[in-house]
Amino acid sequence: MTALVAVLAGGRGRRMGGGKALAELGGTPLIGRPLAAAAAAGLEAVVVAKPATPLQPLDVPVWREPAEPFHPLLGIVTALERARRPVVAVACDMPYVTADLLAELAHGPASALRLNGRLEPFPARYEPAHLAALRRALRDDAALRGTLVGLEPVTIDIDDARLVASINTPEQLRDA
Repeated sequence: MTALVAVLAGGRGRRMGGGKALAELGGTPLIGRPLAAAAAAGLEAVVVAKPATPLQPLDVPVWREPAEPFHPLLGIVTALERARRPVVAVACDMPYVTADLLAELAHGPASALRLNGRLEPFPARYEPAHLAALRRALRDDAALRGTLVGLEPVTIDIDDARLVASINTPEQLRDA
Protein backbone atom coordinates (compact mmCIF):
# COMPACT_ATOMS: atom_id res chain seq x y z
CA MET A 1 0.00 0.00 0.00
CA THR A 2 1.33 3.44 -0.93
CA ALA A 3 2.05 5.57 2.10
CA LEU A 4 0.70 9.04 2.80
CA VAL A 5 3.35 11.76 3.19
CA ALA A 6 2.94 13.57 6.52
CA VAL A 7 4.89 16.81 6.77
CA LEU A 8 5.39 17.43 10.47
CA ALA A 9 5.18 21.06 11.58
CA GLY A 10 4.38 20.74 15.29
CA GLY A 11 7.74 21.75 16.75
CA ARG A 12 8.44 24.92 18.67
CA GLY A 13 11.22 26.07 16.37
CA ARG A 14 13.09 27.54 19.37
CA ARG A 15 16.50 27.60 17.68
CA MET A 16 14.95 29.31 14.65
CA GLY A 17 13.13 31.83 16.80
CA GLY A 18 9.70 30.27 16.09
CA GLY A 19 7.63 29.85 12.94
CA LYS A 20 10.03 27.44 11.25
CA ALA A 21 7.48 26.20 8.71
CA LEU A 22 7.07 29.73 7.36
CA ALA A 23 10.77 30.66 7.33
CA GLU A 24 11.67 31.41 3.73
CA LEU A 25 14.41 29.77 1.73
CA GLY A 26 14.84 31.17 -1.75
CA GLY A 27 11.45 32.90 -1.55
CA THR A 28 9.59 29.72 -0.56
CA PRO A 29 8.50 28.80 2.97
CA LEU A 30 10.43 25.77 4.22
CA ILE A 31 7.23 23.72 4.50
CA GLY A 32 6.63 24.19 0.77
CA ARG A 33 9.70 22.21 -0.21
CA PRO A 34 8.79 18.75 1.18
CA LEU A 35 5.20 19.34 0.04
CA ALA A 36 6.48 20.07 -3.47
CA ALA A 37 8.61 16.92 -3.40
CA ALA A 38 5.56 14.85 -2.40
CA ALA A 39 3.50 16.43 -5.20
CA ALA A 40 6.27 15.83 -7.75
CA ALA A 41 6.28 12.16 -6.68
CA GLY A 42 2.51 11.98 -7.18
CA LEU A 43 1.96 11.25 -3.49
CA GLU A 44 -0.90 12.37 -1.30
CA ALA A 45 0.31 14.64 1.51
CA VAL A 46 -0.95 16.25 4.70
CA VAL A 47 0.56 18.61 7.24
CA VAL A 48 0.46 17.67 10.92
CA ALA A 49 0.76 20.68 13.24
CA LYS A 50 -0.15 22.02 16.66
CA PRO A 51 -3.39 24.02 16.96
CA ALA A 52 -1.39 27.25 17.36
CA THR A 53 1.20 26.56 14.63
CA PRO A 54 1.13 29.43 12.13
CA LEU A 55 0.79 28.18 8.57
CA GLN A 56 0.23 29.79 5.20
CA PRO A 57 -2.81 28.68 3.18
CA LEU A 58 -1.95 25.20 1.88
CA ASP A 59 -3.30 22.98 -0.89
CA VAL A 60 -3.24 19.93 1.40
CA PRO A 61 -5.21 19.03 4.53
CA VAL A 62 -3.85 20.18 7.88
CA TRP A 63 -4.32 17.67 10.68
CA ARG A 64 -4.01 19.19 14.15
CA GLU A 65 -2.20 17.20 16.80
CA PRO A 66 -2.72 17.86 20.53
CA ALA A 67 -1.06 20.97 21.93
CA GLU A 68 1.08 18.84 24.28
CA PRO A 69 3.54 17.22 24.38
CA PHE A 70 6.12 18.70 22.05
CA HIS A 71 7.67 15.54 20.62
CA PRO A 72 8.06 14.44 16.99
CA LEU A 73 6.54 11.09 17.92
CA LEU A 74 3.23 12.87 18.51
CA GLY A 75 3.11 13.98 14.87
CA ILE A 76 3.85 10.46 13.67
CA VAL A 77 1.24 8.92 15.98
CA THR A 78 -1.35 11.52 14.96
CA ALA A 79 -0.68 10.90 11.27
CA LEU A 80 -0.90 7.11 11.62
CA GLU A 81 -4.12 7.32 13.63
CA ARG A 82 -5.76 9.59 11.08
CA ALA A 83 -4.39 7.99 7.92
CA ARG A 84 -5.00 4.37 8.89
CA ARG A 85 -2.30 3.38 6.43
CA PRO A 86 1.49 3.72 6.24
CA VAL A 87 2.91 7.21 6.60
CA VAL A 88 6.17 8.68 5.34
CA ALA A 89 6.99 11.27 7.97
CA VAL A 90 9.18 14.18 6.92
CA ALA A 91 9.96 17.32 8.89
CA CYS A 92 8.77 20.67 7.55
CA ASP A 93 12.34 22.00 7.73
CA MET A 94 13.87 19.46 5.32
CA PRO A 95 14.27 21.43 2.09
CA TYR A 96 16.45 18.94 0.24
CA VAL A 97 14.29 15.82 0.44
CA THR A 98 13.62 14.59 -3.09
CA ALA A 99 10.54 13.29 -4.86
CA ASP A 100 12.42 10.09 -5.76
CA LEU A 101 13.34 9.41 -2.15
CA LEU A 102 9.79 10.02 -0.89
CA ALA A 103 8.43 7.75 -3.62
CA GLU A 104 10.89 4.99 -2.74
CA LEU A 105 9.85 5.14 0.91
CA ALA A 106 6.15 5.46 0.10
CA HIS A 107 6.09 2.37 -2.08
CA GLY A 108 8.30 0.28 0.25
CA PRO A 109 9.66 -2.12 1.23
CA ALA A 110 12.37 0.14 2.70
CA SER A 111 11.23 2.22 5.62
CA ALA A 112 14.24 4.18 6.86
CA LEU A 113 17.46 5.74 5.66
CA ARG A 114 20.90 4.96 7.01
CA LEU A 115 23.61 7.61 6.73
CA ASN A 116 27.12 6.63 7.84
CA GLY A 117 25.70 3.68 9.75
CA ARG A 118 23.14 5.77 11.64
CA LEU A 119 19.38 5.47 11.18
CA GLU A 120 17.60 8.69 10.29
CA PRO A 121 14.05 9.13 11.64
CA PHE A 122 13.07 11.59 8.87
CA PRO A 123 12.09 10.94 6.23
CA ALA A 124 10.99 7.45 7.19
CA ARG A 125 8.05 5.15 6.62
CA TYR A 126 6.02 4.23 9.71
CA GLU A 127 3.40 1.48 9.65
CA PRO A 128 0.05 1.24 11.47
CA ALA A 129 1.47 -1.91 13.11
CA HIS A 130 4.02 0.37 14.83
CA LEU A 131 1.35 2.40 16.64
CA ALA A 132 1.49 0.56 19.97
CA ALA A 133 5.28 0.86 20.16
CA LEU A 134 5.18 4.50 19.09
CA ARG A 135 2.50 5.34 21.67
CA ARG A 136 4.59 3.68 24.41
CA ALA A 137 7.67 5.58 23.31
CA LEU A 138 5.70 8.84 23.32
CA ARG A 139 4.31 8.11 26.79
CA ASP A 140 7.84 7.37 28.02
CA ASP A 141 9.29 10.47 26.28
CA ALA A 142 11.71 8.16 24.46
CA ALA A 143 14.17 9.40 21.87
CA LEU A 144 12.87 9.14 18.32
CA ARG A 145 16.04 7.61 16.85
CA GLY A 146 16.15 4.91 19.55
CA THR A 147 12.48 4.20 18.97
CA LEU A 148 13.12 3.80 15.24
CA VAL A 149 15.97 1.38 15.91
CA GLY A 150 13.56 -0.73 17.98
CA LEU A 151 11.17 -0.95 15.02
CA GLU A 152 13.91 -2.79 13.06
CA PRO A 153 13.25 -1.03 9.75
CA VAL A 154 14.35 -2.15 6.33
CA THR A 155 16.91 0.46 5.34
CA ILE A 156 18.31 2.30 2.36
CA ASP A 157 21.94 3.35 2.67
CA ILE A 158 22.54 6.92 1.52
CA ASP A 159 25.69 8.98 1.29
CA ASP A 160 24.19 12.43 0.70
CA ALA A 161 23.61 14.12 4.08
CA ARG A 162 21.57 16.86 2.42
CA LEU A 163 18.71 14.37 1.90
CA VAL A 164 18.15 14.29 5.67
CA ALA A 165 19.33 17.81 6.52
CA SER A 166 17.10 20.06 8.60
CA ILE A 167 17.25 23.83 8.82
CA ASN A 168 17.18 24.58 12.54
CA THR A 169 18.77 28.01 13.01
CA PRO A 170 18.76 31.39 11.24
CA GLU A 171 22.43 30.74 10.39
CA GLN A 172 21.63 27.44 8.71
CA LEU A 173 18.80 29.13 6.80
CA ARG A 174 21.15 31.90 5.64
CA ASP A 175 23.82 29.39 4.59
CA ALA A 176 21.29 27.23 2.70
